[in-house]
Amino acid sequence: MEASARPPDAPVCPPGHDLLVGRTAVITAAAGAGIGGATARRFLEEGAHVVIGDAHPRRTQETVAALAAEFGADRVDGIPCDVTDEAQVRGLFDLAETRHGRLDIVVNNAGLGGTAQLTEMTDEEWDKVIDVTLTGTFRCTRTALRRLRAGAHGGVMVNNASVLGWRAQAGQAHYAAAKAGVMALTRCAAVEAAPHGIRVNAVAPSLAMHPHLAKVTSPELLKELTAREAFGRHAEPWEIANVIVFLAGGYSSYMTGETVSVSSQHA
Repeated sequence: MEASARPPDAPVCPPGHDLLVGRTAVITAAAGAGIGGATARRFLEEGAHVVIGDAHPRRTQETVAALAAEFGADRVDGIPCDVTDEAQVRGLFDLAETRHGRLDIVVNNAGLGGTAQLTEMTDEEWDKVIDVTLTGTFRCTRTALRRLRAGAHGGVMVNNASVLGWRAQAGQAHYAAAKAGVMALTRCAAVEAAPHGIRVNAVAPSLAMHPHLAKVTSPELLKELTAREAFGRHAEPWEIANVIVFLAGGYSSYMTGETVSVSSQHA
């Protein structure tokens, strides 16, 4: 490859600028090295108090311990939370309000993928992806809006969608349908929430690399997806998290009902 055509090196994550000081944020599927975990870290770097939920109890405990050691135990809490279980969803929000007395930001990050051709896809495969990715976002949105509306200071919600909500990819009908649903849910929730001073937006990443994705995706497909990116590389999870920080903070105060593409895919 000629020097002029070499993809740029991955950038360095910028430091925090106290954009979320005094805010309490709930983030789902935030244990681990993916977008949720990166968002929890970036929120802490920006001064927020963070409450994480994740379906994996051990991983949740380890993530909370690691973040608490770095940022202080008074700023990080977590609890196992399967977004397909209404009681666990309520418990996650109860923890935030009990520990910090308020709720300001909700990041609905939980989602589940998979690969199956439509003609081979079972009802169980379809239902599982929809239940976690779309209905799980609905459950958290419903609970969060009830809590935020009861408060006196508004609030912000950011949903994790995907470029597949707009674009087609073979084997991804269930995931794409779920993410398109998240986009539609975002728009409708934004309209209902606006009179209460609550904003609801979404991000739509293309390819953010993390260990779990590498485990469930073939090297051939990852190579193909990377080739679609104009920068010639995948996004780092913190690059998605930075846009979530923007949507959660004051710089996006006039944005609601929007889905922001976080992608370098070719047009």
